[in-house]
Amino acid sequence: MRLSKQAKIVLRCCVGLVLAFVYIPLLVIAVEAFNSSKILKWPPPGFTFSWFGKAFESESAREALITSIEAGVVAMLIAIILGTLISLAVGRRKFFGRETISFLVVLPIALPGIVTGVALSNTFTQVLGIPLSLMTVIIGHATFCIVVVYNNVVARLRRTSGSFEEASADLGADTWQTFRWVTWPSLRSALGAGALLAFALSFDEIIVTTFTIGAGEETLPIWIFRNLFRPKELPIVPAVAVILIILSIIPVYLAHRLSTDDGGLTPGRGAAARSTAAPAAIAEAEATAAH
Repeated sequence: MRLSKQAKIVLRCCVGLVLAFVYIPLLVIAVEAFNSSKILKWPPPGFTFSWFGKAFESESAREALITSIEAGVVAMLIAIILGTLISLAVGRRKFFGRETISFLVVLPIALPGIVTGVALSNTFTQVLGIPLSLMTVIIGHATFCIVVVYNNVVARLRRTSGSFEEASADLGADTWQTFRWVTWPSLRSALGAGALLAFALSFDEIIVTTFTIGAGEETLPIWIFRNLFRPKELPIVPAVAVILIILSIIPVYLAHRLSTDDGGLTPGRGAAARSTAAPAAIAEAEATAAH
């Protein structure tokens, strides 16, 4: 479809307005991070890098950063394992209730965060009798991180022909060999993108964290929220926010790069796929049989 000149102008203006709406506030907080005044003013009376040094010197901010990284990494690992297993079951098997399971897996990311947080908090403290801690935060984050990994992997599986796995099995490869030489090469970029997005989602989460974190513990988003109302720490908050933005952009950018890689065995590339993946599985199966 070809657009008229006027339609292109209108479309570009709309895109520009949306981008401005999203990124101008981020630009404002970035400028405030270099504010020389201890009071947030606009425009800043001067500029300095000193707040970044004080942010790195803040023991509470460093501890909050470490806590965020620990929660994000463990939640990501849980999401990789469970999300991949569920996606393989849904994407490669036909059984009663498959679509219902797919819907239930995706549902947590659509629920309001405050509902999920309250539900998890009540379940941990009142039903299971488990005190709130870093582990409850990780479990809470994993509930929606699984969705990101699942969506990426199941989408790749639906774009990938299952005939190559069947051919590998018919030619003598066992389940592990087929996964290693046929399934894994087609999934690794999608799995990597999902894992990075899951980490970024966990690293930035604040609502569910508020209801599931234990006393005396803080993630970096919680630290920013609490110190925003403390005059002594107020000048450091924008600097920490800029660091948080940078740390969040890195996994999202890497996930975007990975998601643009087709990396799978598609029907349109059957000859090339058969010439690399299936023979590898067969060769390993033959080597195993020889031993």
